[in-house]
Amino acid sequence: MPERLILVAGAAALAALPFYLDASWLQAGLFAMAAAIGAIGLNLLSGSTGQLSLGHAFFLAVGAYGYVFFAADGTAETAGLGLPTPVAAVLAVASAGLAGLLFSPIAGRLGGVYLGIASLALIFLGQHLLFNMESVTGGYNGRDVPALQLPGIGFDGRSELSVLGVPFGAMERLWFLGLALVAGAAFFARGVLAGRPGRAMNLIRDQQTAAAVLGVPVARVRSGVFTLSSMYAGLAGVLLALAFQRTVPDYFGMILSLEYLAMIVIGGLGSVGGAIAGAAFVTLLPQLLTRYSDALPLVAAPGTDGVTPADAARHLYGAAVVGTVLFLPGGLSGRWARLRPPPARRRAPALHRKAAIARSDTEESSP
Repeated sequence: MPERLILVAGAAALAALPFYLDASWLQAGLFAMAAAIGAIGLNLLSGSTGQLSLGHAFFLAVGAYGYVFFAADGTAETAGLGLPTPVAAVLAVASAGLAGLLFSPIAGRLGGVYLGIASLALIFLGQHLLFNMESVTGGYNGRDVPALQLPGIGFDGRSELSVLGVPFGAMERLWFLGLALVAGAAFFARGVLAGRPGRAMNLIRDQQTAAAVLGVPVARVRSGVFTLSSMYAGLAGVLLALAFQRTVPDYFGMILSLEYLAMIVIGGLGSVGGAIAGAAFVTLLPQLLTRYSDALPLVAAPGTDGVTPADAARHLYGAAVVGTVLFLPGGLSGRWARLRPPPARRRAPALHRKAAIARSDTEESSP
């Protein structure tokens, strides 16, 4: 019950935030939601199956640019199909899954660091395509992202919508859409991990030889998880493009893939909740430090000698990441698990009640 109360209270707090935050913080929250979806997918691959991937940013780019290509109208300089935006979003996620499926034979045969090196090629391939396929990607300048249009709800801010006297613009509406997508992604991932696929994934991660002896199709499971992880990344790319409102090739590089690895390590490998917590930590901490670093001691004003607020934010962010890895080896989810009471203690009251009922029934039935 306390865990459920905490979950309900957290959901209520997230639903109330659009009434109090400005557009910049709402956009930062949307970035964290997109990162949470992508981190859940990567955690299924790396945390639960033991496969290292350094090409996650490539599939985010496929999702983001795929949505723009399918939804935008073609012009003299750029191409576009002009499809309805919900259809474009579904096709963008499917395109990311198709890209992962094409790479899945390699993912099925390679494991560990070997897959990481092989997936690294996707980053260089993606950067080359993003900068040179100007008719699709817009080249160095990128492309504007068409606003999502659902039946009866527009996310472009043109239509007026007020809730309790508070006007809801595009960011406020995207906020609730992002919450729904994160909840759906987490629910589906937990279902996968709780069923037979999840047990097969964990067995492949811990004992690959034993999994093969027991009849688990190791290569097929690895390929399927890699494809599923790619679809998660594609959905994250769509939400990221909608929140940022413009796609930029420089963003989808090596640093982004490393950040996603940091998310799942900090949050906790193999944990859906840990992936969400790690995504929030990695995405929001630099922005918080940048926003309030001028109030820290030994920080010089911008344009003067000394440590600037931006440099101080990067140093503190790096120290926070290192400290988390050193002192929380199980990640944030591991720390939360240690704070929870053990299962036997949490079920003890129920067992005592059952024993008391059994004793009373025995006493009543005895002569």
